[in-house]
Amino acid sequence: MDIHVTEWGSGPPAVFVHGVLTWGADELYGFAAQRPLAARHRLLLMDRRGHGRSPDVGGAYGTDYEVDAADIEELLGEGAHLVAHSYGAAGAMLAAVRRPELVRSLTLIHPGVLRPAEEHPVIAETLRRNRRATAELPPDLTPADYLRLSVAGVGMPVPEATPERLRAARSAMRERPCWDADIPLGPLAAMPCPKLVISGTWDGAPEEYRKLAGEPLMVAAEFIASRIGAGHVTVPGYYPHVQEPGLVNAAIEDLWRA
Repeated sequence: MDIHVTEWGSGPPAVFVHGVLTWGADELYGFAAQRPLAARHRLLLMDRRGHGRSPDVGGAYGTDYEVDAADIEELLGEGAHLVAHSYGAAGAMLAAVRRPELVRSLTLIHPGVLRPAEEHPVIAETLRRNRRATAELPPDLTPADYLRLSVAGVGMPVPEATPERLRAARSAMRERPCWDADIPLGPLAAMPCPKLVISGTWDGAPEEYRKLAGEPLMVAAEFIASRIGAGHVTVPGYYPHVQEPGLVNAAIEDLWRA
């Protein structure tokens, strides 16, 4: 396999798929705080293509959930737990649709897949806004500009522009939009394995961040959980696995025991 995977622990395998502007073991937005779960499981933290130490995607996109899905299927091996956040949820859901027999459990943290819930007015407006914004990206936009605008534009502090972070930003600038992914939920509902959706309350988030990102993500989380027969856990804040790792890790462990 030519993508980079950080491995922690031993035991039953669990594949982790990160979101945007990050990579698998990143302490800021990734899954570094989930390392305690390695006490009983072998954690496989993939760097999606175009991120971390994995190669670029190639082709039209900097990030592609279809490509992620193929990598996830390979990482699942003969069967593994599957945990995914944000953009990573699109590839994880697609891999689970294709190979449900390999998924021992499915955990989605703030899944960035919005299109299945497009009849909800909040989601409909978000999809319109996102499609318009994607079409209007300035041609001279740099990864540093994108990184700054992506977080400062919604009231968040700008992370240090390290080479790794700038590479993730460059990939995000050319991503295949996960929010517009048309992933069927019926096959996920039919999966016999335990499923869980985790979302934040968005308390403490900057007002603009809550409005533009939080509200649609909360609607999508509730919608997806109800449609696929998943449990739905909410925790304080807006970056659940980073801000409340104790609560999130406990919820994941409970699911894995099931």
